[in-house]
Amino acid sequence: MGLEKYQSKQQQVLKNVNRIYPFITRFDMLTPALQDKVEEWQATEDTCSFKVKGFTVALRIVERVENKHIRITADEEKGGVPIDFSFWIQLHEVSESDTRMRLVLHADLNMMMRMMIGGKLQEGLDKAVEGLAMAFNQMP
Repeated sequence: MGLEKYQSKQQQVLKNVNRIYPFITRFDMLTPALQDKVEEWQATEDTCSFKVKGFTVALRIVERVENKHIRITADEEKGGVPIDFSFWIQLHEVSESDTRMRLVLHADLNMMMRMMIGGKLQEGLDKAVEGLAMAFNQMP
């Protein structure tokens, strides 16, 4: 077992970092975008839970660094995910109207899990960051 690092490609968002950061720091701000895409979505500012393929996923924001990143882990109190992991949404301000976004996942996976889902995790992160960037680029 060891900590594996999966990193999405970097996506450009044509918005100021100050416009994006408030949305990624509160799970409840994501409710309009996610409530019809996952089952049983529930969110507060710091926590969220939902079901995917019958499994409940419970997450908690554990660190916020303004206009730089947030870090998310499994919410142990609500069950969460049977894998030890940390997940970052990173922002990098290039200019007044250019912010780069990247998703990074550190997960403690055994060899079998790595072989089964490693590629899917990478693909999922790339799709997620594309979707987030598209949503932010369409904001007024």
